[in-house]
Amino acid sequence: MLSHERVWAAIDALASRHGMTASGLARKAGLDATSFNKSKRVSPEGRERWPSTESISKILKATGATLEDFLRLVEPSGSLRRSMIPLIGMEEAATGKVFNEEGMPNEGPGWDEIEFPDFGQEKVFALEVTGDALSPLYRDGDILIVSPTASTRKGDRIVVCTTNGAILAKELKRRSAKTLEMTSLAKDQEDQVIPAEEISWTARIMWARQ
Repeated sequence: MLSHERVWAAIDALASRHGMTASGLARKAGLDATSFNKSKRVSPEGRERWPSTESISKILKATGATLEDFLRLVEPSGSLRRSMIPLIGMEEAATGKVFNEEGMPNEGPGWDEIEFPDFGQEKVFALEVTGDALSPLYRDGDILIVSPTASTRKGDRIVVCTTNGAILAKELKRRSAKTLEMTSLAKDQEDQVIPAEEISWTARIMWARQ
């Protein structure tokens, strides 16, 4: 399974491979120079923090590394366990009727499987983007690896399905018992607040295959 320590170690190794410190790699990728600091890897309460999928995607793009390259750094022996995870299209997901109590899709029409590294304790499934509903960030055919069980904090990218069948990709701003506040990922769109009773399901975006 993916280890918190091994993922951070892989980022350090990727930086070293390109003759940089972790801070230098962050700057090269257009991130805040402190993004990968040791202090950012554990919360003030002592909870482990994972690097964001966006930051990992940016450092891979900046260095020309592939996901497979990065996973080999996570587990040099090549023994990183993989498993088959559900793959569901947006149209089926938008109905909200194919999910169980854990927020995972049940096997049924439009349901398939793909192989992906084991995320350990987190439940994950793959969501196939269709059309331009999540543009400009995600395009038709992109695969989002999302988790309905992963903890979220401000700044995380999430997918939200409303009770009227709309699927949105946003950045989490604030969540309360009554509302979900989200920041738009597109410059020409306003932030959005959705009442809790109008939300069918939410999931944190763990990775994007584009």
